Amino acid sequence: MAFSYEPHYFEDLEEGQTFESAGRTVTESDFVFHSMFADDWTELHTNAEYSEDGPFGERIGHGPMTFILTTGLVQRCGFVERTVIAFLGMNYMEIPNPLAIGDTISAEFEVTEKRGLDSRDDAGLAVVDGHTENQTGETLFEGDMKFLFKRRDAYGDDPESP
Repeated sequence: MAFSYEPHYFEDLEEGQTFESAGRTVTESDFVFHSMFADDWTELHTNAEYSEDGPFGERIGHGPMTFILTTGLVQRCGFVERTVIAFLGMNYMEIPNPLAIGDTISAEFEVTEKRGLDSRDDAGLAVVDGHTENQTGETLFEGDMKFLFKRRDAYGDDPESP
């Protein structure tokens, strides 16, 4: 398992290759900032008294917030740093358990597909499956992310090149 902060070009990726993120504790501020950014003030996420009597017994994170935090964990792994041209979408996403304030989350990512594109000779497509868990091992997110990675031969060895 790669545990470094090294940018990876398309040529550096291999199917089956994995990356592990550092952990991150979810805070009250994360909940507030997400609500502000998304303009989603649903009481299940923002009203402690209302949520206490709800199905989870506490406020839970927005489903999209779990995905957004997972994309941040991808960034913290470093393999996408300055080598990803675009996030192209997803084939699937599941959020089987709720995210709570105080959860410490981490993720593992696996390259599951890699292919060149007829339409571009400067980049290739890589599909990366993500799996995010909390401190007790509960799965909070499973899904894939399709990235357009720069080709080293088109951009050179320097990750800072355009």
